[in-house]
Amino acid sequence: MRKRNSIRVLMASAAILTVADSAIASDWGSFDGATVEAKLIGGQQYEALYGRIADWEAATGATVNIISKKSHFEIDKEIKSDMAAGTTNWCVGSNHSSFAPQYEGLYVDLNGLVPEETIAEFVPGNIKASTVDGELLMLPRAQFDVSVLYYLKSNYEDADKAAAFKAEYGYDLAVPETWEQVKDQAIFFADPPNFYGTQYAGKDEAIVGRFYEMVVAEGGNYLDEDKKPIFNSEAGQRALQWFVDLYDAKAVPAGTTSYVWDDLGQGFASGTVALNLDWPGWAGFFNDPESSKAAGNVGVAIQPMGSATRTGWSGHHGFSVTNDCENKEAAVSLVKFLTSEESQLAESSGGSLPTRSAVWAANVEAAQAGDDAYRAEALAAFAAGAEYAFAVPPIPEWGETTNIVFPELQAAIVGDKTVKEALDDAAAEVDELMRESGYY
Repeated sequence: MRKRNSIRVLMASAAILTVADSAIASDWGSFDGATVEAKLIGGQQYEALYGRIADWEAATGATVNIISKKSHFEIDKEIKSDMAAGTTNWCVGSNHSSFAPQYEGLYVDLNGLVPEETIAEFVPGNIKASTVDGELLMLPRAQFDVSVLYYLKSNYEDADKAAAFKAEYGYDLAVPETWEQVKDQAIFFADPPNFYGTQYAGKDEAIVGRFYEMVVAEGGNYLDEDKKPIFNSEAGQRALQWFVDLYDAKAVPAGTTSYVWDDLGQGFASGTVALNLDWPGWAGFFNDPESSKAAGNVGVAIQPMGSATRTGWSGHHGFSVTNDCENKEAAVSLVKFLTSEESQLAESSGGSLPTRSAVWAANVEAAQAGDDAYRAEALAAFAAGAEYAFAVPPIPEWGETTNIVFPELQAAIVGDKTVKEALDDAAAEVDELMRESGYY
């Protein structure tokens, strides 16, 4: 078997050694007999952290009952259903900076429940993005998200491919710096149904977020300062045409319009996708020979440029406590434990990006000191990529707008509407929503 990721093993081992000690030594409180019900995001890059829950249970005497574990899109729908039905007496919920403004009245303000010195240990920008109208609605976990470019290195080491590409496109084949180059290369590399040039999430907030960051990269925006939709601009049309062109050329899988994050992760790990814009939580998975056929052949580079700037849609995951929770003290303790330094060391060892300053430093130091060139390359790419990070509009209606926009994007991608028709129709509906919400 190939040599395993040394930094990952070192950091995971260190975290394992400290888990039992920290769970006992830290004052997580005593909650004998209490049960904390939780609704958590599920999926490959999120699961490892939950193994630590047993240590919190042992330290506190409480029990955690995970009553739901789904993708964040499904968890979001379930939480909104609970809010409508008044069934929000469970205690801990997965949250995300893009979704937090939607849950008005659901979650407690953690200011005052979490010590100020603990809050100060997180990256200030993540705390700011976790705060809505002055209320700290979640503590961030080690899942800061900005996407960079994963690629199969072998495609850039083949002299015949390089010659054929230059003959067809007129420039040297190299890791793409622009999204136009990504499109060229994706079409060139594609050999459907055996191999695809790239892929993208094609439904729900996932496709809208990708479209949003491409609009920004093209010099446009999603909403203006008055919250009026402006994504049907020329920049928006160029952005959506990029998705359409790749689909028309069969450079992406035929099912891409139904894909979300786990589909993309498994797709790149299958070794049948050349270029993949994706989140940091997949980094370890992609280069692990036990989970990925691409292992040993994965390169990581900063996300490409549009005509104006680089893409950079970002956000982060976290945990919140409901106002209707009967034992808020126990719930807050669990949230603090799951976002603690030890938890973030363990979670980020798999490739995800931490949201605590000390853990960022530990990751960089470990990569620089070790012999894991891949981990160091990934950290460098994500550190560079984070410089271009920007969040979605911090309004409760963001999620509702994505439900309006994504079917229109799909309609353009599969050819049911022109790009302009789809964007104009979506913008008209979003405009109506914004007016009804009282923005103008």
